[in-house]
Amino acid sequence: MIDPIFNKEFSLRRRWKHFMFLMSRGVLLPVLRVTLRLRVAGVANIPKRGGAIVICNHLGWFDPPILDAACPRPILFMAKEEFMNYPILRWFAKQSGAFPVRRGTADRKALQHAQNLIADGLFVGMFPEGTRSKTGSLQRAFTGASLVVVRSNALVIPCIMVGTEDLPMSGTKERKRRRFWPKVRVVYGEPFRLASRMPSGERYSLDELTDAMMIEIARMLPPQYRGVYADLATQSHPAVTRETTDELAPAAR
Repeated sequence: MIDPIFNKEFSLRRRWKHFMFLMSRGVLLPVLRVTLRLRVAGVANIPKRGGAIVICNHLGWFDPPILDAACPRPILFMAKEEFMNYPILRWFAKQSGAFPVRRGTADRKALQHAQNLIADGLFVGMFPEGTRSKTGSLQRAFTGASLVVVRSNALVIPCIMVGTEDLPMSGTKERKRRRFWPKVRVVYGEPFRLASRMPSGERYSLDELTDAMMIEIARMLPPQYRGVYADLATQSHPAVTRETTDELAPAAR
């Protein structure tokens, strides 16, 4: 998707960064397809224009760059604040557009920055669990992602990653024989929005909306990865609403 390069609604700096993203992706994606046997599905679910939040399960340190390379549009990730303490990592994070967040707190500055990026027509990447899973399956998520969705009425693109638990620096603490030649799969699911109110007019709580998002991720994952959301993954939460591609287009920038 090269159109942002020529879209004068974006700043020259943003258009240059998009050009660099496409060049980097053109090199990195073929390498990952060979070294990690990376396979990507559901790319047709990614809107060509407009802001959105990309949410995903989190298995290892390499999830953000792999997810970014798998997506035809750049994803600006919300990264834990501690990540910025390492100069080299901080440099790479800033070049990719990542921004820090204090985990476990209502970091208003980070949440507002995420809302502004979405309003500017960009993708914001979030791992609602807040950290890498120690078991490889879904953990209880924080409410930060659902708070951004409610405030911005953003489109949500659910995504799953499988296989990065076999890479170095994964979060899993279980002793198991890792694959010598990893096989990583990324799947982008059907976008949705979250209704903040029930049909009765009563508001959903942030915990309920967080569950609604995580259920969509769980429904896409193989059963052994669904973790604490396994029993809820039989059907979508009532707060989840879907729109056709034609309905999405007018809202897209």
